[in-house]
Amino acid sequence: MRRSFLTIVLMLGALLAGPTAADAAPYCGITWGSLAKSAPGMSTAQVADVRTGRHTCFDRLVIDVAGDARGYTVRYVKDVRHDGSGVVIPTRGDAALQITVNAHGETYSPTRPRNLSDVAGYRTFRQVVFAGSFEGYTSFGLGVRARLPFRVLVLDGPGTGSRVVVDVAHRW
Repeated sequence: MRRSFLTIVLMLGALLAGPTAADAAPYCGITWGSLAKSAPGMSTAQVADVRTGRHTCFDRLVIDVAGDARGYTVRYVKDVRHDGSGVVIPTRGDAALQITVNAHGETYSPTRPRNLSDVAGYRTFRQVVFAGSFEGYTSFGLGVRARLPFRVLVLDGPGTGSRVVVDVAHRW
């Protein structure tokens, strides 16, 4: 009798406690994670532009490539570093992503390399910086509010170009 009463009390407690963190649904269905992501391959195409956008569940960075975008590496880093020299490029936010596209950037010459896109009002992005181009690799820094899940996509278009897309979730 005492054992069954204890079992009932424990079961009732579990029901009242609600779902555990492991049972909770992911934010907006996002299951991306925050570990480094990369794809092999080199492109002879040039980086053409960088732009950003806001979405319901994430902020988006788009790197336009004038041709086929192939390889990339995106990862959280302690400091964003300039390609070739290794000089630290300060970025706003509590975390930073270093984004390297395996495409040439010699002709990409932004007028404001420390502020490529106005991200004021974005939920996650704090700053987008150009981190240089060296030996066929072009890098960018993305200051974000915290270390959050992200994904990387390569999309065709517009025209004969392609895009490397980095989406960073607003929360876990």
